[in-house]
Amino acid sequence: MQALTVKQLVTFHLGPIELSVAEGETASIYGPSGSGKTLLLRAIADLDPHQGEVWLKGQKQCDTPPNQWRKAVAYCAAESQWWGDLVTHHFPSEHDPAHLSLWFEMGGFTSDVLNWSVDRLSSGEKQRLSIIRQLVRQPEVLLLDEPTANLDPDNGQRIEEMIAHYQLHQRATVIWVSHNQLQLNRVSHHIFRMDNGQLYPAEKNS
Repeated sequence: MQALTVKQLVTFHLGPIELSVAEGETASIYGPSGSGKTLLLRAIADLDPHQGEVWLKGQKQCDTPPNQWRKAVAYCAAESQWWGDLVTHHFPSEHDPAHLSLWFEMGGFTSDVLNWSVDRLSSGEKQRLSIIRQLVRQPEVLLLDEPTANLDPDNGQRIEEMIAHYQLHQRATVIWVSHNQLQLNRVSHHIFRMDNGQLYPAEKNS
């Protein structure tokens, strides 16, 4: 079953783009900086104006209230956004503490991280926590924009394992943008190359 379908998507200098990704699968995209990878993710997440259409399991993006779409189709930016003084301000109180603790542990934290000041977080800690912040909302689609770019190899592996765990249990669909070819070989079912605003099928490197 195709979970996410993109038809004739055009935004800024990108497109038209055609893309389909099945439930539980990962499609990865690589390409030079400025080629349109982030623009594509932002359009799929309905964060930028665009033409064309996007479907999630048969539901049109244009027929879905933006807040509902963005809950189901979660965009994880390369540079995470933080608006409160403490980490806990970014994790709604209705989340099950045991569920949160599981994700914190997988991300290399203890539950005490909720009491940390955002100002004390390193860029890598922010990146891991921003991904956890999305996972606990249980989206159907994850749009990952360089999710391990600020991380050392050990923490990069943590993120790969977290996403794999989430995908296994939630049958989530993932689009993963990275410059790391070895990583793309590990995590992907399908790989695409972005060049000058166009998307092309690519082969895994041996």
